[in-house]
Amino acid sequence: MMSPSSIRPMTVAIIRKGDLVLASSGHDNIKNEDFYRLPGGGIEMGETSREALEREIKEEFDAELKNIKLLEVVENIFTFNGQLGHEICFIYQADFADQSLYQKQVFNILDSHLGHTATWIPVNKTSRIYPQVAKELLIS
Repeated sequence: MMSPSSIRPMTVAIIRKGDLVLASSGHDNIKNEDFYRLPGGGIEMGETSREALEREIKEEFDAELKNIKLLEVVENIFTFNGQLGHEICFIYQADFADQSLYQKQVFNILDSHLGHTATWIPVNKTSRIYPQVAKELLIS
């Protein structure tokens, strides 16, 4: 875990299935707020944001991506469970290489020790999807 004074470089993917987008749910206990997060994660030293995205999707879903396109790079300053967070986020659009993955309804995130899952959620109900700029990218 990064120290509170660190800026976290991260990368996420918008993976669509029609009017749905793949996301995992989360909850901020302090704000009592439910939200969604796009799949992805931290960028490690020595890897590009695209390499990190491909690694994270492989680790979390045992899946490969295709048609990977960088949409936006955003700086995100936020609070989560009362802690200040600061990240630089590379937002990509991508597709699963294996088309059969679009038939799955629930994905168990493989590298999560917390038992997290990801599901297809309606794009028009993504008012609390993070990073926040993702909502504008999803609607456009």
